[in-house]
Amino acid sequence: MFAIVEIAGLQYKVEQDQKLFVNRLKGDKGGKVSFDKVLLTVNGAITVGAPAVSGITVEAEILDHVKADKVIVFKKKRRKGYKVKNGHRQSLTQIVITGITGFEGGAKKAAKKETVKSEVLSDNATVNFSEDHELNYHLKKNNLSQSKENRETLITLGKAVKVELEKNILTHEEVDAAIIKNIDQFKALNK
Repeated sequence: MFAIVEIAGLQYKVEQDQKLFVNRLKGDKGGKVSFDKVLLTVNGAITVGAPAVSGITVEAEILDHVKADKVIVFKKKRRKGYKVKNGHRQSLTQIVITGITGFEGGAKKAAKKETVKSEVLSDNATVNFSEDHELNYHLKKNNLSQSKENRETLITLGKAVKVELEKNILTHEEVDAAIIKNIDQFKALNK
């Protein structure tokens, strides 16, 4: 079980009892901190947040406030007599991950969201009857002429199928099935 969490502007892959250095955090040595911006969790199943997984928090304890190794920044311009040497030590906080909590409630919420999302279809899976290029695609797929009359017939056929299936939106498969079922209407127009 692990999680990818955003801590002080950076993303870390964390597990239980893992020690890591992060940018300086507020808090005293031995204090508890929690992070709720969890971007991804893996607990048997992968849960990806959009942008964050709701209900999941990462609990940590501050072990120490330290400074990183010195980084030398040296600038020089040739033949100009310009040399500058600077050093920098980044302030860090050492933490230990004490736990990743919220999987019980988060799993239930995620399951509910997935069922709702499965009912809602994406724009790519549905047919927009006001777009000629989508109508032409279905006509061409069924070896029919892409004429204006065929498009109008397909629009009226789509309205009838919506009423028949009691739906507001039709998928590509439903439109293709309706075309195959009523292919005689299109062939009569082509004569």
